[in-house]
Amino acid sequence: MTPHEPLLLDTNILVYAMDGSSPHHAASRAVLEQARSSEARLCVVPQSLAEFYSLVTNPKRVTSPKSPKEALAVVEAILLLPGLEVLPIPLDVVARWIDICRNHPVKGPRIYDLQIVAVMLANGVRRICTLDRSDFEPFADIIVETP
Repeated sequence: MTPHEPLLLDTNILVYAMDGSSPHHAASRAVLEQARSSEARLCVVPQSLAEFYSLVTNPKRVTSPKSPKEALAVVEAILLLPGLEVLPIPLDVVARWIDICRNHPVKGPRIYDLQIVAVMLANGVRRICTLDRSDFEPFADIIVETP
């Protein structure tokens, strides 16, 4: 495993990169800023962009929520970063997360983490940058990094 392999950014990295009041802002922002270089090899899953939008527009989840227009502008700016790729969702993603769930049973919203793992592995991505290490550490095929 080398640092030149793709690195998936979890939703929390995107959220904290935009939230200047967070104690995780500077570190998360530094990770996202790497995507300004076309050689960065950073990636996200579509689900994380939707989760980002949901979180930053929700006053129950962030101190200073963004309007829908502002949140869309941020998502569009993220999509324009030359060193960041949006991974395609494989057609068999449901079958993939079902297989993962058989080995790592979860309840409730934790199923979304399994879907992220399924999309990562389908695209040959094994590294994830997250502040929620415990969500991904049970998966032997995944290397969990923090900013």
